[in-house]
This record gives sequence, C-alpha cells and structure tokens, in this order.
Amino acid sequence: MTTALLPVPAPAARAATLAGAAAALAGTLLPWTWTSEFPGDLTVTGYPGGLQVLTLTGAILTLLFALTGYGIPGLRWLTPAGTNSPVRLLALATFGTTGYAMGAISYELGGVVNLEPGAWVSGIGALVAVIASLALPYDVPVSADDPAPNAWQRFRHSLTAPSAPRAKKALPAWAEIVIIAVSFGLALYVFTYGIDIPTEDSEQFIGFLITAGFTFTALARAGLIARVTALTAKHRNVTLAAALVAALCFPFTQDTAEYALIGVNILIFATVALGLNVVVGLAGLLDLGYVAFLGVGAYTAALVSGAPLSAIGVKFPFWAAVLTGAVVSMIFGVLIGAPTLRLRGDYLAIVTLGFGEIFRVTVNNLNGNSGPDLTNGSQGIPSIPDLNLFGIDFALSHDIGPFTLSRPANYYLLMLVFTAVVVLVFRRSGESRIGRAWVAIREDETAATAMGINAFRLKLLAFALGATLAGLAGTVQAHVNYTVTPEQYQFAGSVPPNSAFLLAAVILGGMGTLSGPFVGAALLYLIPAKLQFMQDYQLFLFGIALVLLMRFRPEGLVADRRKQLEFHETDQLDVPTPRKSDETDAGIAKAGA
Repeated sequence: MTTALLPVPAPAARAATLAGAAAALAGTLLPWTWTSEFPGDLTVTGYPGGLQVLTLTGAILTLLFALTGYGIPGLRWLTPAGTNSPVRLLALATFGTTGYAMGAISYELGGVVNLEPGAWVSGIGALVAVIASLALPYDVPVSADDPAPNAWQRFRHSLTAPSAPRAKKALPAWAEIVIIAVSFGLALYVFTYGIDIPTEDSEQFIGFLITAGFTFTALARAGLIARVTALTAKHRNVTLAAALVAALCFPFTQDTAEYALIGVNILIFATVALGLNVVVGLAGLLDLGYVAFLGVGAYTAALVSGAPLSAIGVKFPFWAAVLTGAVVSMIFGVLIGAPTLRLRGDYLAIVTLGFGEIFRVTVNNLNGNSGPDLTNGSQGIPSIPDLNLFGIDFALSHDIGPFTLSRPANYYLLMLVFTAVVVLVFRRSGESRIGRAWVAIREDETAATAMGINAFRLKLLAFALGATLAGLAGTVQAHVNYTVTPEQYQFAGSVPPNSAFLLAAVILGGMGTLSGPFVGAALLYLIPAKLQFMQDYQLFLFGIALVLLMRFRPEGLVADRRKQLEFHETDQLDVPTPRKSDETDAGIAKAGA
C-alpha cells in the first residue's frame, strides 16, 4: 500500500506533472528577458540559451521519467527501481533552475518587470510539475498493521534512501560494454559543459549546479546509477579503459588554454586526493598535513630541474626529477610516520597538522637569513623551465589534425599518465592482502592486531605510499605553475589544493573508493574557480555544504556497499515492526520447542 502527500488520484497527478513539464519546456522557446545584458542572451525566440538550456534539459527529463508510469515500451529501463521519486527530483531541478533564473534576472536588471512571458510560462509550468509530482504515490510501503510514517518521513525517505534495481534479464556482454562507454561519454559531456561556462557567467554555473545535483540524485533514486555501477564492477578493465579514453578526449574539446588549465589542476588535485585516500580511506589514518608531501615533491623538482634561482644548480632529466621527488617525499613520509604512527585518532591528527605547518615555516625560513639559502624563502623558486620530452616542447601549442593543444593541454596529457599510474597502484594495493589488512586496521586496529597483523608496519607503509604518490603529482605541479612558494601548501586557504580541501575531497567523494576522490576534487576545484565572487564566503559555504553532506549522505557521493549499509541501516521505513501477536506466537513456538 502506498500513499501520496496530496489527496489527488495518481493518474491525474501524473497528467498534471506532464502538463507542467511541457509548459516549462515550451517557455524555453520564448524570450525570458528583453535585453541581452543578462548572461546567455535569453532574448531569442525558438533558440534557448544560457539558463534556458538547463530548464529545457530538466523539463525533457521530467517528461521522460513521468511517462514511464504509463508502461510505454522502451521507457521502463529508465527506472529499474520502479520509483516515482526521480519524477519529483527532476521537477524540483526544473523549478529550482527556472526560479533561480527569474530571481537573478529580476535582481540584476532591476525588478520583475524585466521578465518576458517565456520566463513566466516556464516558471508556472515548473511549479505545477512540482506540486503535481508530490501527489504521486510514495515509494515506501506502509504496513496495514503499523502506524504510517508522516509525510515528511516518507518524503525524506524517498529522497535519501538508496534504491536497488529490480532483477532483470542479463544483457549481452557487448551491450553492457556499450552502456559503460555511453555513460562515460555523457559524463565527459556534462563535465565539459560545466567547465566551458565562462567565469563571468556565474549565474549559468549556479543553474548548472542546481540541475546537475538534482538530476544525479534522481538517477540514483531511479536505480540507473546502481545499475551502471554494477556493470562497471563486472567489467573493471573495460571501465578503466573507458575512463582513460574519456579523460584523454577532454583536452581536444577545449578551444582556450584557460579551461584546459583548470582541467590539469583538477587532475593534479584529484591525483593527490587519491593518494590521501590510501592513508585515510584504506588505512583510516587522519592526516591533516598531507599537502606537505605535495610540496616536498614540487620543491624537489624545482631544485633539480635547472631553475635559474635553484640553490643546487643542477638539471636532471624529467624522469630523474620525478623519481627524485617521489623518493624524497617517501623518505619524509617514513621519517614523519615512524615516530607519530604509534598515536591514534585526534593525537595523530594534531601531529600531522603540526608537520604540515612545520614544512611551510621551514621552507619559508630557508632564505639565507633565518637559515641556509635553499628555497629562496617566501619568494619561492620561480622560472621553472618547461619540459621538453621526446622532442615535444611543452611550452608551445601543437596541432593534431583539426585540434590545437595548448601548453596546459600538454601538461594535462602528461599528468594523465601519472594519474593512470596512481590509479593502478591504488587499485592493486586496495585489492591485495596488504589492502585488506589496511581495511582491517581502519575498522578495528585492536582486533586486527589480535589477529596477527603488524599494525605499525602496515600503517607506516600506507603513510610512505601516500607520500610517494603526492610527490609524483608535485613534480608536475611545479612545472605547470612555473613557481613554487610556501603559501601554496597550507592547511586551509582560498585556493586548493591544501590539506583541508584534500581531506574534504576524499570525504565528499567517498572514502576508500577509486572514483570518489576524482568526483570530490573536481567539484571542490571547479566551484571556487567558477564562482570567484563568493571567494570571501568560500570557507563558510564550504562548511555548510559539509554539514549537509554529513546529514543526508555521510557515505559520500560515491560510496561502496559497506558504507551505504553502515550509514543507512536504520532508515528502512519499509521494514514492518513485529506485531505483538507475532511476538506471542514466536514465544509459544519457542517454548514448545
């Protein structure tokens, strides 16, 4: 038995949802304002632009998912979990984006008088779709013998509880591989769309976040995300190859160096976050000074790469500079981890935080006055030369067919190679006997030690491996940024990567997962880069986002099955409470036995 929030028959509610979504779609073909001063040029009839495209996308998806309720052949695959929650979420995405656009136009242009009929048609249609979707039956079965949960409990459960796809006939292997390839192609398209939004068009980027956030949640509630995840787990090698190909195609989609530079920085940030995931996600060691290992690798590469102000005055080949940076970072990881990893919990976090600050202060003082002249103090080491590998000058643009690869695109492809190596190391480590021992230590170190696991040695190994992976990324970062300074490696700051943002990327994406840190790092780097007007309130908003995440999705955006069961095992409202008569019957049966 299912109930709805509004006393409206389900067929009428579904028809009203379809009508509202259709009206929202039709409104995008009409002008939303009379002047092109608002970003996106929303004045054209028959050609959506800017925020209209996002409303159009939300309306189309709402129509498709609402039509699945009529049993139309070919559309039922959209909702393998068989739920109405995706319709509500997509209607909210359409309404949220449209409402935000109307508010932004009114605020920037000086009142609602600047709204043209198209905006009102889309806004009212989206509102009708939201209200009508609330009248659709809820997905939570309610036992006739138990008191029904209130409307808020049913609504919250329909939005947050995980959905499992219904069992269906297995697809051919080639069809599953095609689905994986198409999924990564769509992910690349969405990411490219977001990164290509001009920095000055912050209104469109906020609308993009609203639409993408609700849409991702809707797809998860529909069971599509779970189905694709199951396919990727079944075809792991194909998944890694598809992800690599999608990432390889990214620089060929960029016409300007600005967005390619954002891409390479996201890749550096994500690679370092994946290295931290070894320490935090697998071994369960809270490291608050991890960015220092990135700095060790960057400073080492700067000192041995022939920079004019390098105190060493040597120039290693790039492969030697990479190995040097990785080895020095590993040595620092062992030196710091050996005396500190006997601590646990908050004490370990405080010590690692202190190490991060000690590194920053030390490189700031190695200026020839407060200490030896090694790092040039607060001025850092500038003018790090560009690479020249296999006859390719990374400082120059290169034409490959109809595509032009800029300097950041060259470094993006180089960093992609390092990312593939880090992914391989993380995957092999997590699936090995050592990886299972790390997970055992993370879950219960005392029990793991009692079972014969040398906890200290394995924690030190995780610390050293994480430091090595961060050092690898640091060697590339030094060449991308031309310079290294102490201010780049703080615990918290306005620009990632820093220790706080690295840890947040792991938690936001999903601890212990392979793809989670990439998702978290991409969001945490891209959002500040696009919403620069919010820089003064960045940490405040960042804190609010973490609080909401811990409240509604503590397992992270990409979570493994264990985390989902751990954090949501008490949210299953569809499990009926045993009746007193059942308990009495069970007691009689037990006594008789």
